[in-house]
Amino acid sequence: MAGMAELWAGQDFSTQLESRNNLVAAQLNQPRWYALYTRFRYEKRVDKMLDHRGIEHYLALYEAVHRWKDRNARVQIPLFPSYVFVYLALQDRMQALTIPGVIRLVGHPHPEPMAVEEVDAIKNYLSCRLPVEPYPYVTEGTRVRIATGPLAGMDGFVLRRKATCRVVINLDLIHRSMAVEVAMADLEAAAPPIPYRAA
Repeated sequence: MAGMAELWAGQDFSTQLESRNNLVAAQLNQPRWYALYTRFRYEKRVDKMLDHRGIEHYLALYEAVHRWKDRNARVQIPLFPSYVFVYLALQDRMQALTIPGVIRLVGHPHPEPMAVEEVDAIKNYLSCRLPVEPYPYVTEGTRVRIATGPLAGMDGFVLRRKATCRVVINLDLIHRSMAVEVAMADLEAAAPPIPYRAA
């Protein structure tokens, strides 16, 4: 835990133990966004059960056209297959983990919270019904930062440079990505990435 060495410096063992227990208790009580990993094609079932149990959550969906022999139909498909985002305190996690089809909260050795800004940006972008689709996780390429719009502040990799650029945004915690269309004027150079480390 960041800063614990400084916090504990000069304290006796009992004080250190109390400080640690207080910090752990605070983390357990504090609601955060987490990624819930589900069985394949169970995302919508889990979404409904989370609704039923009154747990705040978000299932990122995008619209795609499915073609059958006799017709085409627009359908809503999970943008990040096998993942639903949940907002809860870890002390309440069993309310979500006992839902059929749920496997675990993502993180090793303990569930790792997602950044609020990351979840909010995804929700804002999808609410605008702008072009988006899943994309393989990217680790190399030209990094940029989106300066304005619903994804402002998020970093990504440029795949195509035109008046409108195709940018891939990674969600490092779940190793999933989404490809979006962003105007060239809305992009700027990104700072060097900070290596992701699970808690």
